[in-house]
Amino acid sequence: MTLLHAERLSYRLGSRLILDDISLTLAPGDNIALLGANGAGKSTLMRLLLGLIGPSSGQVLLGETPLQRLGRRAVAQQLAYVPQSHVPSFPYSVEHIVAQGRLPVSGLGRAPGNADHQAVSNALAELGIEPLRNRLYTALSGGERQLVLIARALVQQARIILLDEPITGLDFGHQLRLLALLQRLAAQGLCVLSSSHRPEQALAASNRVLVLHEGRLIADGAPHAVVDSALMQRLYQVSVRQIDTDGQRFFVPS
Repeated sequence: MTLLHAERLSYRLGSRLILDDISLTLAPGDNIALLGANGAGKSTLMRLLLGLIGPSSGQVLLGETPLQRLGRRAVAQQLAYVPQSHVPSFPYSVEHIVAQGRLPVSGLGRAPGNADHQAVSNALAELGIEPLRNRLYTALSGGERQLVLIARALVQQARIILLDEPITGLDFGHQLRLLALLQRLAAQGLCVLSSSHRPEQALAASNRVLVLHEGRLIADGAPHAVVDSALMQRLYQVSVRQIDTDGQRFFVPS
């Protein structure tokens, strides 16, 4: 079953070709790490998949329907997005920010019901941020804000969740808890796509890796089949030594 399909996407910004001929399919149970160096086009690809920008050529299908034919609410009912950072114009509480994720479900102009309040409470508890419920979002640390945005995506109850470098700013404990949560969501039949600069995240917590390099998709496969020292050299122009032990893979400077 296919949830989302991108067909030969290209994107130009002026005369510069940002993405070139990208095709991919997202399916239930996918927990995907999107790897690539700065400027490879990861954030642009996410924005195309979300319909926030239109491709220069190609198309995105959500189910069997071209994305551009769907209204924003219809898209949001199936696609949730967690950006790298977000600063609201007003000092809303954490509970208010998370509850915004219910709008695609309940619609505008309706007071939150019991199901909405329960969804918010469940998401806050899942991420271990229930004590932040009544805090002002603008007063939180960057890592705490990131967790709030993830909670907002969870209450949206979309089948696909796209996260732009979700572990940035999180301490080690929250990183591990978040990666475990993403694995659980995929096991429940959702599709999770997370961009990352960290190959160890892809190896430890993903079941599939996409690799962007200079605007092209150069790899799509199982983490240990894709992520190796040769890829690190190609993407980041660094020489590393690969260590494989007890089913784990590590990279150290060579």
